[in-house]
Amino acid sequence: MPEQTHIDTPEGRLFAARWSANRAARSDHAPIVLFHDSLGCLALWREFPEALCQATGRDVIAYDRLGFGRSDPYPGRLPRDFVEKEAYTGFAALCRAFELTGGFVALGHSVGGGMAVVCAATAGLRCEALITESAQAFVEPLTLAGIRDAKQSFAAPGQLDRLRKHHGDKARWVLDAWTETWLDPGFADWSLDPWLPEIRCPLLALHGERDEFGSPAHPRRLAGLAGGAATVALLAGVGHVPHRQTPAAVLARVADFLGEPPSSGQ
Repeated sequence: MPEQTHIDTPEGRLFAARWSANRAARSDHAPIVLFHDSLGCLALWREFPEALCQATGRDVIAYDRLGFGRSDPYPGRLPRDFVEKEAYTGFAALCRAFELTGGFVALGHSVGGGMAVVCAATAGLRCEALITESAQAFVEPLTLAGIRDAKQSFAAPGQLDRLRKHHGDKARWVLDAWTETWLDPGFADWSLDPWLPEIRCPLLALHGERDEFGSPAHPRRLAGLAGGAATVALLAGVGHVPHRQTPAAVLARVADFLGEPPSSGQ
């Protein structure tokens, strides 16, 4: 079982957990910090954090952003700069709570990938490696079309209950924070372009070739503008959630990228 904790911030408490590979891992290897997607939370990573811990020999830390999962409600609407802001709010609080004063590895899924990019850019050499999975680098018509389809799907009776299982009374806010933010015309020119050149660590950009929320243009843009060495890994036949759709392939790619072979149990 992971170590679970709540973290106090000026805007509310965050829920977080840490999976420990072994005692030596905390000093020998930088931990991996997970950043969840727009409808996600710590629980929705499911068995992936533990499997990642075993495959890499590193501690894995995940948390619910404010407004999600078991963290406190978010006070109001998401600001336009919510992706960038996470580096200075939730992630900064996480670093203090887990005493991440040394190195770390950032791994983010979907919009969490964008947050991982900003955290890597602002941390400089403290971020030893960056892994994005299905990350959006800019606002693409395909992304907006996928969000419109999802919004229509969630309008059907009972569909919001899928989110209530993990977000409770915050479910409507979680859905609106995703759909209304991204579909707002004022968000149309958002991109990660200003942050990518500031990245100094190696980058692995994982992306499903059939991702319904973003074309391969996203990982290519991430890799093309990143300040450090970058690798794009397109996963054939895979959609928006590679760590769930093809977990063995994702674990193997990540373990190889971080220089740790997958364990025999994977």
